[in-house]
Amino acid sequence: FSAGLIPAVGFLLVLLYSPLMCLGIRSFPYNGGAAISDFNGLFGFSEAPDYRNGVGCPSTAAAKSADPVTSCDPSLVHVAMTLDSEYLRGSMAAVHSVLRHASCPEQVFFHFVAAEFDSLSPRVLTRLVQSIFPSLNFKVYIFREDTVINLISSSIRSALENPLNYARNYLGDIIDPCVKRVIYLDSDLVLVDDITKLWEVKMSAGKIIGAPEYCHANFTKYFTDNFWSDPVLSRVFGSRKPCYFNTGVMVMDLEKWREGHFRKKIENWMELQRQNRIYELGSLPPFLLVFGGNVEPINHRWNQHGLGGDNVAGSCRELHPGPVSLLHWSGKGKPWVRLDEKRPCPLDHLWEPYDLYKGKSMVQHQQRLEQLVGYSSYFF
Repeated sequence: FSAGLIPAVGFLLVLLYSPLMCLGIRSFPYNGGAAISDFNGLFGFSEAPDYRNGVGCPSTAAAKSADPVTSCDPSLVHVAMTLDSEYLRGSMAAVHSVLRHASCPEQVFFHFVAAEFDSLSPRVLTRLVQSIFPSLNFKVYIFREDTVINLISSSIRSALENPLNYARNYLGDIIDPCVKRVIYLDSDLVLVDDITKLWEVKMSAGKIIGAPEYCHANFTKYFTDNFWSDPVLSRVFGSRKPCYFNTGVMVMDLEKWREGHFRKKIENWMELQRQNRIYELGSLPPFLLVFGGNVEPINHRWNQHGLGGDNVAGSCRELHPGPVSLLHWSGKGKPWVRLDEKRPCPLDHLWEPYDLYKGKSMVQHQQRLEQLVGYSSYFF
């Protein structure tokens, strides 16, 4: 080992051997100290500003008692995201954007779902989030990939086959039962508006999820000829009028989700897909099959999606007409990659102010992480 690498690896090992809950890791605000900032610097991120509540924000029970905030506090806004090494930079930018624009940032509670066998373990990801956002209320849950691995079929893009893409199907089981509603967000987006406005969207009777709908899109293209030619399957929507919606931004009624066993309904379609290929696109079509035509429509300003461009190198997108509250780089191109490569699209510069990564290019950084993880794994 080089002289500079030994202390870093040793510090990483200390963190890896610290106590860990089996299903979730509760992270509390950290009160300072050199070790946590050293850990933060090791991964190349800067600490975010300390965002505090504005005038008129509700007080949590913890604030009144000086106890740690728990996810069961009724005054909280709950946000769920996945957390992994590949999209870590995007996830941290998304969290930063939520806090920067929230009128009551201390009321936002993040539920991060991390893969059990990611190259960065859930406990390391927990400490990293804690180092970047010392006052953040959050919890990390371990997602067992074998929960869904046998249900995943091949997709037109290998990235869509990542088991963590399906974690949103299991939020009702993963997140604490006391949490009745959650906003699910992808890792390749930023908010430029107060998330409380999205949280307060009214859900009509019988609606389980809310999302911006795009009824001008050709809905039939999301399913194969095998689906549309089958006389039983093609009638699945019945009297519903399904529209495309992007599952990267959803308001989810977890109470109704659990009661209606919607996780199982999605799994049933995934099992059928394994037997008779009825769609090509990863985790989206099962959601369309279960909820298409029965979604609470949310204003399009809450998902200006597709900014990653078509799956063609160098393609850039413009914003859709109208106001913007959330920018979403769905598609193949990610803003941090294009910025590092000095080939950004114009809208990538709107993502840049939320980027907390201040190290080398992400390619060099990933090589460094792989080296560190490789050395630390040697000791297990």
